[in-house]
This record gives sequence, C-alpha cells and structure tokens, in this order.
Amino acid sequence: MTGVPTASDSTIYDRVVSAILDHRLPPGTKLVEDRLASAFGVSRTLIRPVLVRLANEQIVTLTPNRGATIAQPSEQEAREVFEVRRMIESQLVERFVDRAERDDIHLLTQCIRDEEAAREAGEMRRAIRLSGDFHLHIADRAGQQTMGRILREMVSRTSLILMTYSSSHAQARRDATACGCVEHRALLAAIRLRDAREAARLMREHLHRLESELDFSPPGGKVPDLEALFAPVI
Repeated sequence: MTGVPTASDSTIYDRVVSAILDHRLPPGTKLVEDRLASAFGVSRTLIRPVLVRLANEQIVTLTPNRGATIAQPSEQEAREVFEVRRMIESQLVERFVDRAERDDIHLLTQCIRDEEAAREAGEMRRAIRLSGDFHLHIADRAGQQTMGRILREMVSRTSLILMTYSSSHAQARRDATACGCVEHRALLAAIRLRDAREAARLMREHLHRLESELDFSPPGGKVPDLEALFAPVI
C-alpha cells in the first residue's frame, strides 16, 4: 500500500456512514474487509473495529462466516416502530407538559437550533442524533420510566430506519435551509403554552409524517464498487 494515503478509523467510520446517508451504500450491501482496506489504504486490522462499531450501533449486521452487510430493517419493522412511537410518545409529551421547567424548555430549544445547524452543514448523522435527543429529553422528564426505556430502543431503531429509507442528506440539507425543524418548533410552542392535548396531537402528526416519507423501493443499479466508492481523492 506504499504511496496510497491512509485513513484513520474515525475517517473510515464517517465516510461509510455518509455513503449510507447518501444512499450510495444501499441496505444489504456486503462490506468486504479486503476491498475496504484497499480503498482506504489500511490493513484489515483497522477495518474490523470500525465494522464492530457500526454493528454496535446497528448500522451494519455482522454474521459469522459471512462478514458484514449494511443493515436492512424490513418495511414491517419500520412501520411497527413508528406505530409504537405514536402510541407512547403522545402520552409522554402530555406528562412532560405537566412537569416541564424553564431549563427543559431551554434544552429543547437548543436541540432544535443544533439540529438545524447540523442539517444546514450537511452533518446528517449528527442531525438525526439531535432529533432523537429532542424526543428522549421529553421522555426522560415525563416521569414514566417503562415507556422511556421502550422509547430509547425505538429511537435507536428509528435512526437506522431514517438513514436507510429517508431522502438523501443533500435533499434534507435543502429542506432544512428552506424551513428548518418546523415540526419540533410547533411542538415546543404547544409545550410552552402548556397545551398537553395539542402537544400530543402534534407529536402524532410529526411521527406520521416521518413515516409517510420513507421510501421502501428496492435500490436500483449495480452493487457498489467499494474500492471506487472510497478511493482517496489525490
């Protein structure tokens, strides 16, 4: 590999995640260690911990004797996740309205600002995480631990579903520049007014809209060439 620029494990991780967000690595794509190592100019020993990290975050699936593939949640699983979230988050936000303090409102406001900034910068992995943080803070302060634990798992699954089946981050960046996180802002306005019923309605509509924009069409085109996809720009 002499003369080929090498990459750090964090760089490899970021580029793989970006390729998934851009839909250049569709669900089910096999990640061959040798080809990734060649593309990034590193040894397989550096590729393996990156794949383990991606697997721990449920972004890829590691199968003994078969290697790693981009995770492929089914359409049924995705719809079930959103169904469960609508059921429990409408109740959680009503409880949150009764308990929210000034610091809670400030934290949600900052979450929205940070998410908008991340989207405008094209940092979609961070934007998805911040969006999840917005929902998780509501759950944490709602005072219902069982539903909160369930939601934490659902938010993790939602992140993968949005990475896999939502619009590419280039489109999301344009959307953010045009209108920002308007649904989170509307929800925050209802919370400020202590209107629990309206907050619950907006939460259900927000989650329904996210689900309605998922695209489960099978990816077209050829299987991506990992070496070409991740070849260093010289």
